[in-house]
Amino acid sequence: MEDGVKTRSGPLVQFVKYSLSGGVSTIVHITIFHLAAWKMFPALQENDYAVATLGLSVAAVDVTTRSLNSMLSNGVAWIFSNLVAYLLNIFWVFEAGRHSRIIEIGLFYLVSGVSMGIGTGLMGFLIRYYNMQTTYAFTANLVSALFINYGMRKFVIFKG
Repeated sequence: MEDGVKTRSGPLVQFVKYSLSGGVSTIVHITIFHLAAWKMFPALQENDYAVATLGLSVAAVDVTTRSLNSMLSNGVAWIFSNLVAYLLNIFWVFEAGRHSRIIEIGLFYLVSGVSMGIGTGLMGFLIRYYNMQTTYAFTANLVSALFINYGMRKFVIFKG
């Protein structure tokens, strides 16, 4: 930043910055998801990586409950990780100004909410109908959100 004005980055630098800030937001999301899925809405299984790595004890739940609880845990994680993503995006990655601040925030949360809804639905579907391990279904959720969010943030919400 020079004299309070953010200098515009080239596309490669911008994507690297977006990836790094997305990594931070994803770490926040993963951490809160696993805490919620462990303590608030039981959704983890004995063979999930976090459980095995950290030696956690988890409650046994049926597949329908695990599907619902994974979606609830994802919602809790989204609230916090989306705030982190917004702050990193406006202060480091993109230029604000395409819309007023209130419209920008509204669009950011709307787009993120839609991508979270799609990813969460996919996660719940994969668990309920394919009995997929929670970790793998959660990863499918994150990947779908990545593609939707980047495109919408770059081309609709912020000034490229």
